[in-house]
Amino acid sequence: MTKISLLKGAAVAAILSLSAMSAQAQEVIRAVTFTPAQNAFSRSFQNFVDLVNERGGDTVQIRIIGGPETIPNERLGEAQKNGIADLFLIPAGIYLNLVPEGEALAGSNRDPMSVRADGGIDLLNKAYHAKGNAHILAHVDGGSNFHLWTTEKPAVGEDGQLDLSGIRLRSSPLYRAFLERLGATIVVQSAPEVYTSLERGVVDGTGYPVTGMRDFGWNKFLKYKIDPGFFQTDVLITMNLDAWEGLSPEAREIVQQAAIDHEKASYDANVALVKSETAAFAAEGIETIELTGEQQKMFLETAYDIAWERLKERDPTMHDELKAIFFRNL
Repeated sequence: MTKISLLKGAAVAAILSLSAMSAQAQEVIRAVTFTPAQNAFSRSFQNFVDLVNERGGDTVQIRIIGGPETIPNERLGEAQKNGIADLFLIPAGIYLNLVPEGEALAGSNRDPMSVRADGGIDLLNKAYHAKGNAHILAHVDGGSNFHLWTTEKPAVGEDGQLDLSGIRLRSSPLYRAFLERLGATIVVQSAPEVYTSLERGVVDGTGYPVTGMRDFGWNKFLKYKIDPGFFQTDVLITMNLDAWEGLSPEAREIVQQAAIDHEKASYDANVALVKSETAAFAAEGIETIELTGEQQKMFLETAYDIAWERLKERDPTMHDELKAIFFRNL
C-alpha cells in the first residue's frame, strides 16, 4: 500500500470515528404528553419539541414516545417521579397528592412570564425537586382559564352566587371542591370519557378551557359557557430530576432556553386562540352567561380561596411565599 493510500485510509477512519463520537454524544430525551397527539395542548408542545430539535442538532433531541395511551394521566406523576420517561407535558393538578404546591399554578392570576421574573418558578422547583423528583422547565399554554360549560342554564341563589344544584358536572380533581361549593353533583372522569357521558346525559356539563375543547367534540352538546373563567391552566413542561441533572450543560442550556421561549410564545398563541374559539362557539349557538359586579367577585374569590386553602391544609410550609408571587388580590 502506498503512503498516499495510507494517509487517505487514516483520514477516512478519522472521519468515521468523529461521526461515531458525534452520534454517541447526542442526548435523546424521551417525552410523554397528557393529551392525544391531535389535541391543542399536544400540538402546542410539538412546537417546543421542534424548537429544541432545531437548536439541539447533534447535541440533544426530543422524541415523543406517546400520550395517555402510553401512560394514563392518573399515573403520570408517579411515572415522572420514577423516571419511566424523561420529559413530560403534564398539568400540575393531576398529581397534587405528590406536590401540593402545584396549587400555586392554578391559583395564580398572573401570567407565567411575570411569575418567572419574580422568582416563582425557582421557588416552586424547590418543592418539585424534593417531593416529585421533577424539574419544572416552563409553565406553558397560559393565557387561558377554565370555564364551566353546561347543557342547561344554571340558576342564581338568593346570595347572588351561581347555584349549580341539581346539575351533574364532570370534574377533574383540580376544581372538584370549587364545583361542589357551588352545589354541583360531581362525576370525576378523564377527558376521553366525557363525549359519551354528554351524549347519554350522564353529565350536564364540564369544566375545561376554551382551547382544546373542540378537539373532543363536546361543543356538539353544550349550550352555555359561564364567564369569567376561573383558575389558570396549569400545564407544565417538566423533566424527571435525575434525567435533567444527567444532561450535559450544553443540552440543559438548549432545552431550558427553548422552554422559556415557548412559555411566552404559547401564552401569546393561547390568547389569540381563546379569542377566535370564543367567537366560533358563539357562532355555533353556545350562549355566554356573563357574571358581573359582586356576583363575579364572589365567584372568583370562591375559586381562588379554595385553591390556596387547599394548599395550606395539605402543606402550609411554602404557602405564604408562593401566594406572594403567584397571586395578586382581586
